[in-house]
Amino acid sequence: EGWIQHINSLIPWNQYVATARQARAQGLGPIVDLCESAGSAITSEELTLSFDRGYYSQLLREFMQSTPSLAQFEGGRHEQIIEEFKSLDTDRIELSKHRILRAHHERMPHATGIGPAGILQGELQRKRGHLPVRQLLRSAAPLIQAIKPVFMMSPLSVAQFLEPGAIEFDLLVIDEASQVQPVDAFGAIARCRQIVVVGDSRQLPPTQFFARMTSDSPDTLDDLVSESEPSVAARDVESVLGLCCARGLPQTMLRWHYRSRHHSLIAISNESFYDRRLFIVPSPIESNPDLGLRFHHVHNGTFDRGGTATNREEAKLIAQAVITHASTTPQLTLGVGAFSVRQQTAILNELELLRRENPQTEPFFESTSHEPFFVKNLENIQGDERDVIFISVGYGKNPEGYMAMSFGPLSSEGGERRLNVLITRAKRRCEVFASITDEDIDLNRAKGAGVKSLKAFLKYARTGTLPESVLADRGTASPFEATVRAQIESLGYKVDAHVGVAGFFIDLAVRHPEKEGQYVLGIECDGTTYHSARSARDRDRLRHAVLKDHGWALHRIWSTDWFQLPDAQLKKVQDAITSALRNPSSRGDTRASLNFRTGVVTKPDTEACVSREASGTAEGESLFISLAVPYEVADFQVPTNKSPYEISKKALAKTIVKIVSIEGPLHESEVLLRVRDLWE
Repeated sequence: EGWIQHINSLIPWNQYVATARQARAQGLGPIVDLCESAGSAITSEELTLSFDRGYYSQLLREFMQSTPSLAQFEGGRHEQIIEEFKSLDTDRIELSKHRILRAHHERMPHATGIGPAGILQGELQRKRGHLPVRQLLRSAAPLIQAIKPVFMMSPLSVAQFLEPGAIEFDLLVIDEASQVQPVDAFGAIARCRQIVVVGDSRQLPPTQFFARMTSDSPDTLDDLVSESEPSVAARDVESVLGLCCARGLPQTMLRWHYRSRHHSLIAISNESFYDRRLFIVPSPIESNPDLGLRFHHVHNGTFDRGGTATNREEAKLIAQAVITHASTTPQLTLGVGAFSVRQQTAILNELELLRRENPQTEPFFESTSHEPFFVKNLENIQGDERDVIFISVGYGKNPEGYMAMSFGPLSSEGGERRLNVLITRAKRRCEVFASITDEDIDLNRAKGAGVKSLKAFLKYARTGTLPESVLADRGTASPFEATVRAQIESLGYKVDAHVGVAGFFIDLAVRHPEKEGQYVLGIECDGTTYHSARSARDRDRLRHAVLKDHGWALHRIWSTDWFQLPDAQLKKVQDAITSALRNPSSRGDTRASLNFRTGVVTKPDTEACVSREASGTAEGESLFISLAVPYEVADFQVPTNKSPYEISKKALAKTIVKIVSIEGPLHESEVLLRVRDLWE
């Protein structure tokens, strides 16, 4: 009668009986009895959670017994080991430098009066009539290479100074290879045993102006590829980088982006040109007037297309912005990039007028800085980087309001590569000045991939609409991280998970309770990000060094500690947040350089240099004089109330002696230039 009343429950009951029988057979009888007992404190809804807790607790006990080191793990002690490893690792790298210097010093040849050493000694003693460099290298190449094993030369210098067969190298490194034509590189390649070619195919190719003037007709028989020739010849590619790729040489991509101190400075390039493959270190500051990308709309600017081909109002605004920068933030280096040579000239002209009106800013424009101020165009800005970059688009509507969809080099083939070079020069801030917006560009009328990229860049700069690859909360990667996030949020803080840009993410980031758009603390968990690192150096030192260099305050949570003492670990997180709020982390010196392989940060004014007293080169002694001496330019006060020719010879001689003591050895022509500069 009961079955008839509950006929629909027969099948589920049958399934339960079968499952219970199977569970009893596998040793789970007590659980089945507990579930079936009338007075059980466990409801059917809680059964699964209760079983999981018991099951995983037993697994944990098994792991602890089979792996004693896991049971004995203590986060504080492990962090001490990490700190010791980090210290030893950096010391080992520093020691390697000295070992290399010592090994080089021990291999230095001894001075003799005959052979190549005699020739070189004679040249060192000469006051005039020195041998040409090419002849000197031919006569004393092995000795010179022993003293200076590294040569840094342009392709033209290789052909000019290194006679074929006179000198060879173990390794050739070609930098900026996208701008080196194959014909220019062959001379250096022929003198080496192996090569490393470094370049970016998405940046500027070598200019083809002279090649077009001197090339033969493409219809000649010499230009026809025969069956015996390779499918890709040197003349068919634009650079030695392209030739190496075409010939199938092993290649790898340097995915670390080191320059930008804010993710917005590289977001468009990573999205449009590098297929989101760059590792970009996120900034703890999402929005700040001193960091990132800014857009200035020059409402009254017009482009004089039929006349000067310049945008004068835009040039005036940029010149004024340069003067303001020189007056308020001269400690930050600055560069200006223009889309055309004529706009570059217009900016220089306007800036010259303002500099005359503001002479107090002249120290900023002096060329003694390691990164002096510049105004350049699309074609010659590659290779430069500055803290702040101003970009002048120049192109816009004419005085009648007509917008021509012609953007000079950007409209031609490879224009997107020129744009990529220009918009990636800034380290801290990039400010775009334009008389048009992305809405004024009609892609139906415009031509070229460069114009399409320009439209995307202007939209990003104007609206701040970020591509998918930029900072976002992507959710936690594990239940452990989800638990930590929930507990921190219970303290009243907002927490974002998996924060980062293109391949580089922070597990959890605590938002600043008072400053919108800033993170106060980054929290690293020993989850996927931690155990996926390939080495201890990457996992425990480099990642931490990179994030600290970009201004992050960091705190580490170990899952074992959290499981055993969650309240104590949460208290440590609270203390770390309080400490970060009380002592904001330094945003770092923008001139600092962090080596992503070693994790060592160096600065121009504090970088350690190894020096040694010059001891002469007497008979039997090494020709080696010093290991490394930081160069210093003579810059001191002189009596400028009188001209150099009006002061006494004795006073002038003291000035010259001081210049030579600071910079010597120094050619007499350079001494004259220093004297002139001191009295200017």
